[in-house]
Amino acid sequence: MKRLAVINVVGLTQAVLEASTHMRAFAAKGAKAAIAPAFPAVTCTAQSTYLTGLTPAQHGIVGNGWYDRTLSEVQFWKQSNKLVAGAKIWEDLRRDVPGFTCAKVFWWYNMYSSVDWSLTPRPMYPADGRKVFDIYTHPASIRTDIKQDLGEFPFPSFWGPLAGIKSSQWIAESAKWVERRHQPTLNLIYLPHLDYNLQRLGPNHPDIQQDIAAIDTVVGDLISFFAKQSVEVVLLSEYGITEVNQPIHLNRLFRDKGWIAIREELGLELLDCGASRVFAVADHQVAHIYLNDPSLANEVHALVEKQPGVEKVLGAAEKAAAGIDHPRAGDLIAVSDARSWFTYYYWQDDQRAPDFARCVDIHRKPGYDPVELFVDPALAFPRLKIAATLLRKKLGFRTLMNVIPLDATLVKGSHGRIPDVADHPLFIAQDSSLKLPPIIEAVEVARHLKSMLSSMTT
Repeated sequence: MKRLAVINVVGLTQAVLEASTHMRAFAAKGAKAAIAPAFPAVTCTAQSTYLTGLTPAQHGIVGNGWYDRTLSEVQFWKQSNKLVAGAKIWEDLRRDVPGFTCAKVFWWYNMYSSVDWSLTPRPMYPADGRKVFDIYTHPASIRTDIKQDLGEFPFPSFWGPLAGIKSSQWIAESAKWVERRHQPTLNLIYLPHLDYNLQRLGPNHPDIQQDIAAIDTVVGDLISFFAKQSVEVVLLSEYGITEVNQPIHLNRLFRDKGWIAIREELGLELLDCGASRVFAVADHQVAHIYLNDPSLANEVHALVEKQPGVEKVLGAAEKAAAGIDHPRAGDLIAVSDARSWFTYYYWQDDQRAPDFARCVDIHRKPGYDPVELFVDPALAFPRLKIAATLLRKKLGFRTLMNVIPLDATLVKGSHGRIPDVADHPLFIAQDSSLKLPPIIEAVEVARHLKSMLSSMTT
């Protein structure tokens, strides 16, 4: 049986490919197509679409997070694979290809998946309030064995102000580790490195070339490694990141109208979603707008549509046409223009912002926050503050790592809307005989991968 490694290089577009060395050489020898992105073009939606061949209306992943109408809470970056409806490609292939096995290395929704081997980031949360960096694996024994061989996963480099190449390097080594130990038929590998500075600096910043070179080295090494193992490689990406310069604060707009409910706790303000008449769950360039008061639908639609930076607002008919008419989706969905993106901010005074706003806290915030990639430039000695805070935590004191700024204008890159074709993600297969049209739909990725693997049996 021949085998396949699918390397998900986040942010890989034609421009990135042309600026690379190893990836460009790989593409020159293989078959390449642009992918018409999933909508919204964000991590969880794109990956779920690729791995099921279904639309968000069918698999239910309408973004990286959404409002749970039963719990009356916003839920972001959940990890259970049970959230994704529909058959996954490894389930279909396991049925059709004798002896088929699958490893899922840091792709999302990786807990309680039906793959044979999985690794995913998962901190521990002791009762004393600490967050201890760690990973979750299946089988559980992998967690101990792989950390003995590779060391601890460099969690701070996976997300936050220190995010950088080390996490992608560790993930790549873990994919090799799985291959050496288990030889999966399908090895799904997620490399997030370009996600960071493309958002921090924007795709046109001159320093981005260094990031491309760094991830190109990692990918080139993986390509060489898998070639020695007689494993074919596919490179793909989820979205392209484009230049932005305008944040949009829908929840502040709704607050001005008196539609947002705020609960004060210890002198700080918390968004009370269940008590609000209208609120937005921001997710890059898309915002799900939930209406606890349906009578406001027309007024909200008209108000949002005329805001600077908003390209369009999807109602029921438009959501159906976009393949996102699922109960988890907002009653309305706002889409920004190419140069804008949505924040979750709802406070009017930074002194009243919730304590988590200045922290890396992806689960507590009622929306995606790319400002977590920055250290507050107003801090006089940020490294000293971080070191002192870490020391206090190690000594058992409860304290906040509150080093994140509240200035959304720092963000220079975003994604989520459907961009121009030049900024579409890519699908690059090693097999040059594979017949690919210039553009494939996101839902077709699963079919192509299954076809490649189904034809590899010998």
